[in-house]
Amino acid sequence: MNSAEKNNVNVKIIPLGGVGEIAKNMYVVEVDEEMFILDAGLMFPEDEMLGIDVVIPDISYVLENKKRLKGIFLSHGHEDSIGALPYIIEELNVPVYGSKLTLALVKERLKEKGVRKKVKFYTINSESRMKFKHVEMVFFETSHSIPDSYGVSLETKYGSIVYTGEFKFDQSLTGDYGYNMKKMYEIAEKNVLALISDSTEAEKRGYNTAENVVEEHILDEFYKAKGRIIVSCYASNFVRIQQVLNNAVKAKRKVSFLGRTLESSFKVARNLGYFDIPEGLLVPSHEIGKYPDNEIVIIATGSQGEPIEALSTMSQGSHSVTNIKEGDVVYILTTPSSNMEVILYSTLNELVKAGAKVLTPEQNSHASGHGLSEELKMMLNVMKPSYFIPVQGEFKMQIAHARLATETGVLPENIFLLEKGDVVSYDGKEMVSAEKVAAGNVLIDGSGVGDVGNIVLRDRRLLSEDGIFIVVISIDPKKRQIVAGPELQSRGFVYVKKSEELLNDASDRVTDIVNDALGSKKIEWSTLKQSIRDDLGKYLYDSTKRRPMIIPIISEI
Repeated sequence: MNSAEKNNVNVKIIPLGGVGEIAKNMYVVEVDEEMFILDAGLMFPEDEMLGIDVVIPDISYVLENKKRLKGIFLSHGHEDSIGALPYIIEELNVPVYGSKLTLALVKERLKEKGVRKKVKFYTINSESRMKFKHVEMVFFETSHSIPDSYGVSLETKYGSIVYTGEFKFDQSLTGDYGYNMKKMYEIAEKNVLALISDSTEAEKRGYNTAENVVEEHILDEFYKAKGRIIVSCYASNFVRIQQVLNNAVKAKRKVSFLGRTLESSFKVARNLGYFDIPEGLLVPSHEIGKYPDNEIVIIATGSQGEPIEALSTMSQGSHSVTNIKEGDVVYILTTPSSNMEVILYSTLNELVKAGAKVLTPEQNSHASGHGLSEELKMMLNVMKPSYFIPVQGEFKMQIAHARLATETGVLPENIFLLEKGDVVSYDGKEMVSAEKVAAGNVLIDGSGVGDVGNIVLRDRRLLSEDGIFIVVISIDPKKRQIVAGPELQSRGFVYVKKSEELLNDASDRVTDIVNDALGSKKIEWSTLKQSIRDDLGKYLYDSTKRRPMIIPIISEI
């Protein structure tokens, strides 16, 4: 081996989340013995994840190599980029890097979750330069729906690995929302080895509607509304919230917030000066009723900051503060993710039933927080990467982004469509798909982290679909006889009073199975319970075509 080969540095890029899904961003970059995490986000659960609060990436691979981990670098303050930190930071003794607003929101989330671990935080901006053994980190401002968003560039001996975070190009956004094209070109001039880029809106052609146009459309609707205006958006969509505040002033309305995460995020950002709010504009939610309906705007989100939960509760008349009433105008200023569409359209029906007029943004008056096809191509043309990795999107979005990359001159063989845990490796000559590491979903239910798995979800699904069937029986093992029962209880399976014959037959079958077991030399309790489950399961399915969860409870006297 010659000296040049000895000096080669090996680079690996591994998505642990954010591919094949919209959210849960987490990308590991390794440069020889040093490891870096880009973003640590969560995802709100899909419909089949019954009872699950949030989903975070599986960091088993990181924990196996945590001595090599140098830091967690955050692109912006949305939950899909910072939401996993409260659940993983106690296991990782590393500093966290992010912009002023991003770190303030992270600290608030850690406080809310009761995380007491002392964490080192480092604030970054476009002038920051973090030096490690094989890597120098620099940052560049991007435009997104939250201020203080940044892309990250890891400069290596082979060129830069650039992670865009979530971005768009909107020239109407300035100040803390503006993007830094000059810095992007400076990074590109040094040679970009690989670009890791946001694919969320890759299937949509053209450019986003400018945010100032969206604000004008919102104002038109505010002027038309005669009753209360209830606005639904993500709690962290700060650009949209500021537009609502601006237009409420013009329409001479007061604004109130509903939603724990919304209120806490807003308070953090306001204290740092990220919102422009005239004196007297905001009113507490408990004072909404003191004002005429045509003088109120309510910005409502769910407990986790998602847009639909609060509307659903209000439409059903069970919200703790206020509910939908005749004459309300509900303005939904968000595009739901694919896993929330069913809930959204069900909620729309409930809102109309409750007497609300529902408004959704028209095509020409909606702006996404993510770049459309021409904006994504602009990033590709600026960076001119040798290799390209589309992320932050379902697989069809990654495919669409890959096509855009070929239009800008990236060779098809240099584009990697990755799944969670896939590894791409670069040794100084070429980038190739390497081994796969452990990756997947960790489900959060209440305070439990990862204690709900596929088996628990399967049981919840069974309970929700076919109910539960409980068998209670008491036996005397010495006398080898049944002393009480079987007593049968059903919840969500059949109505007991109308199913006496079915239950009597089931009781006889259990009695026969238990008597057979009592007649044997040795009673295996686990085998006896499984025999009851198997026999009753087949009998109940043959009789009802349903498969309830069967729970035998056997007590010894």
